[in-house]
Amino acid sequence: MELKHKKTIVLGASPNPMRYSYLAVNRLRSKQHPVVAIGKRVGAVADVSIHTDHPNIDDVHTITLYLNATNQKQYYDYIMSLHPKRIIFNPGAENDELAKMASQQGIQAIEACTLVLLSTGQY
Repeated sequence: MELKHKKTIVLGASPNPMRYSYLAVNRLRSKQHPVVAIGKRVGAVADVSIHTDHPNIDDVHTITLYLNATNQKQYYDYIMSLHPKRIIFNPGAENDELAKMASQQGIQAIEACTLVLLSTGQY
């Protein structure tokens, strides 16, 4: 049985309410998923502080990406070190190279929209 609440890292998080990553953090929290936000600028989304470093996090279920493929490269080793169960490549974040690396490590790599998955109960 799947865990009801899935610890999720939002990579590419932004304190800007106009960004999809901002909406994702809010929607994940509204569904009681534990969220760690990582971005390039310090800030917060509701009660979630945005980290600008690479925090050590245990039991990561999902990493949802809001960075384009070029900006993801600096996070490859970090992402793999967290051993998530899945990586969601949101629209604009598609990356065949990282998806292949993930699959080789037994990590589910899907191209989807986190906001749609949450709203349709598929998260």
